[in-house]
Amino acid sequence: MIRVAVVGAKGRMGSSVVQAVNGADDMTLSHTIDHGQDPAQINAGNTDIAVEFTVPAATLGNVLTLVGQGVDVVVGTTGWNEDKLEQVRQALAKAPRKGQAVCVAPNFAISAVLADYFAAQAARYFESVEVVEMHHPDKVDAPSGTAIHTAQAIAAARREAGLGPVPDGTLTDGGSRGQVIDGVHVHAVRLRGLNAHEEILLGNAGEQLVIRADSFDRSSFMQGVLLAVRKVVSGGYPGLSVGLDTFLDL
Repeated sequence: MIRVAVVGAKGRMGSSVVQAVNGADDMTLSHTIDHGQDPAQINAGNTDIAVEFTVPAATLGNVLTLVGQGVDVVVGTTGWNEDKLEQVRQALAKAPRKGQAVCVAPNFAISAVLADYFAAQAARYFESVEVVEMHHPDKVDAPSGTAIHTAQAIAAARREAGLGPVPDGTLTDGGSRGQVIDGVHVHAVRLRGLNAHEEILLGNAGEQLVIRADSFDRSSFMQGVLLAVRKVVSGGYPGLSVGLDTFLDL
């Protein structure tokens, strides 16, 4: 049995993870702690892996503490940047247990991960591209971590294909063109009734491709969370992994 702790267990995502772990035949819930409680009570003696869903301001400290305790970590909290990821890499290099692993995933929905992958494949063939992400109004960050990751993947594919800047003749912009991430415009919608949705629009003269992923309920993320837990504790992915696509055969 895989001993799983959940950090942020009373939150919207954390409580869903608790239910998913309790429903998995190969896992047992070892600890549940909420945001603000000390994650140091979780250690290699009582836990194999922790799933962290808290808030951007707390997640780095939680992960570094858990790594120092000899525990693998799967992270779903957003707000990560390269500086924070590098701190995790350095912590893993000095971790007390050989082969320790951390996975930071912008999104655990299989549909969203595949949409991200398909968009990167398609981006090299289209002159224009924009990303629209749509979430409930209680989401604290905008644009979403998933949309940022999508834009970065699209930009990398465009650079590899030798494409120039996305055409945009807008002369004045009061913010309506969204945030520009690596040259890709990303628009964030916050609307009551939505859960988590992303649309990637790609265009050439006379044609358009739309790739869309919809998560209507938080249960859509649980298959990906459990997949990440199983892959990380398998020992086959030491160090830092970014993105659930690391574990998919793409």
